[in-house]
Amino acid sequence: MGQNTSHIYTPSKHFVSAATIVLNDQKEILLIKGPKRGWEMPGGIVEEGESLKDAAIRETKEESGIDIEVLKFCGIFQNVDKSICNTLFLAKPIGGKLTTSPESLEVGFFPIEQVPEMVTFGNFRQRIEHCLDNSIQPFCVEF
Repeated sequence: MGQNTSHIYTPSKHFVSAATIVLNDQKEILLIKGPKRGWEMPGGIVEEGESLKDAAIRETKEESGIDIEVLKFCGIFQNVDKSICNTLFLAKPIGGKLTTSPESLEVGFFPIEQVPEMVTFGNFRQRIEHCLDNSIQPFCVEF
């Protein structure tokens, strides 16, 4: 007798990432320049057994060399077609020193006014703007 495979449950595959908008006392934003997407906020995929907040802290350290304190959860950008859920946090630097990595060719703190001309990939600029606007938080943007 043939086995009916139409009833086998397959869990959906979603990728969850965490990114951080790091603001220093001079109201400058921490940006990294990635090899593929250009200037962006630090972030990456949440690992198994890791909290969203811990992933944001780890990714920021790995990509920029900066230690951070997460101040708050801002919201989510969900790429529906690619099943990617990007969680966004606001943070402040508390230590470390600017360091590049294989994922970041350049790193630095930049005035907020420079961000629109620097961050040009997809809706990354919009993500930063949403994290800086308390009036629309928490947000859930689907695209």
